[in-house]
Amino acid sequence: MSKIWNAVRLVSPVIAGAVLTSYPSAIAGEPPATRHLIEQINQYRPYKNSQSQVTSVSQLSDIQPTDWAFQALQSLVERYGCIAGYPDGTFRGNRALTRFEFAAGLNACLDRINELIAVATANLITRDDLATVQRLQSEFAAELATLRGRVDALEVRTAELEANQFSTTTKLQGEVAISLAGVLGTERAGGGDLDEITVLNNRVRLNFNTSFTGRDLLKVRLDAVNAIPFNTNVTGTNMTRLAFERNTNNNFDIGKLFYRFRPTKNLLVYIDAAGGRFNLNASDNFNRFFAHAITGSVSRFGRFNPIYIQGARGAGATIVYDFNRNLSLSLGYLARNASNPSSENGLFDGSFAALGQLAIKPSDRLGFGITYVRAYYPPNRTFVSGATGSRLANAPFGRATATSADHFGLQASWRVSRAFTLSGWGGLTLARAEADSLSADEGDDATIVNWAVTLAFPDLGSKGSVAGIVIGQPPKVTDNDGGPDDEETAWHLEGFYRYQITDNIAINPGLVVIINPEHEADNSTIWVGNIRTIFRF
Repeated sequence: MSKIWNAVRLVSPVIAGAVLTSYPSAIAGEPPATRHLIEQINQYRPYKNSQSQVTSVSQLSDIQPTDWAFQALQSLVERYGCIAGYPDGTFRGNRALTRFEFAAGLNACLDRINELIAVATANLITRDDLATVQRLQSEFAAELATLRGRVDALEVRTAELEANQFSTTTKLQGEVAISLAGVLGTERAGGGDLDEITVLNNRVRLNFNTSFTGRDLLKVRLDAVNAIPFNTNVTGTNMTRLAFERNTNNNFDIGKLFYRFRPTKNLLVYIDAAGGRFNLNASDNFNRFFAHAITGSVSRFGRFNPIYIQGARGAGATIVYDFNRNLSLSLGYLARNASNPSSENGLFDGSFAALGQLAIKPSDRLGFGITYVRAYYPPNRTFVSGATGSRLANAPFGRATATSADHFGLQASWRVSRAFTLSGWGGLTLARAEADSLSADEGDDATIVNWAVTLAFPDLGSKGSVAGIVIGQPPKVTDNDGGPDDEETAWHLEGFYRYQITDNIAINPGLVVIINPEHEADNSTIWVGNIRTIFRF
């Protein structure tokens, strides 16, 4: 009898997993005492998947005939088949265990005995064995009853969740941002009074994320936005634009619709029907703490290299091929008016951007991106610098001139430590006039440059919070065959701090300062303040 007792005491941590794998481990809704009870048991579940049944005690390399429990283990292995070992051939019998864990192990042994009885092999069990089992069952009756009761309750709750879940394939994720913003300065860029008016903006996003295979994603995003851009109409320059400024008058529309899947382990494919963006589709934009429109930089320019804005809100396809963990290639095509069948529109006849990017990551802490985009803009839809730089940089030959452009970008990001990441980029654009116009001749060229350095301080003050600094030069025309250059240099200075109040709520104050707006020293400095409250669920 003592042999059985000692052996069961040794094996219960291992066999506890056998009884637990049948039940859900989602215990967040249980009272603290119950969570503690079941968590104690669930912690042994990983061992079960890593164990293999043994048929002889000699298969356990750390069990020797001189061990005090050798005969008991031998009996349980050969008579009952009640022992499982680890893949490395060890038993690890010196682990400590709680009474609850022992109760779970005892329950597994009882189930095994019942199986033996059911198949008419009860002659393997002696009267002494049954007496021992009865004593153990009596002593741990309370713990066994508690376990059974809690498991039954979890099964009921699981059934209720399955019956009332939103969808078996779709998850709903939401995001709400309320922004208090205003501009300060003596005058608009280019002259005129600057209205120092404070506004309250908001944006609501509802994401319906659907997976059919577990390796794919169908995303449908509904947007409702009420945000008037701080652009040339308000401040005289696009350099003051904030990260989110699309206006739907708080009516919902489809902000994004795409399907992403992996045909092979190394290949990722995006099919965008609406709202496609290269900063999301390419393997990396190398400015991850600033890139998100709500939780990142408060300015449009500070989010990432403007090369990723090309083709924004378009339709098309992108593929990302990972050669290995250190090298990947992204290729993409987006058309901004793909659904419009009229002239100078459609998938291939209108404004488009084609991207190629090589991402090089020597380590988990260091990454480089070499990016090229070929773009075309029909008359009156020029978008050369993604509305981030001067008016001249966005339409170097005038808005009425059809324009093409070759964009080159070099990005880098270095995680210096857990508390500090240094990133930056440089951009070069070679624009060309595609037709004669009042302001340019066909074949005229213009050169546009931009750069920025960003400093991120994650988990500053609390886990999940982040402080960010942006220093850079918005897109600037340095040479132009068809018109004037930007003679001076504007400076973009930005600082923000997103404080994570809870896992779902954050407050994010930020300040953007534009010195020499529109690359004109005569223009007064413009200050843009912004306080965002962010809710995510």
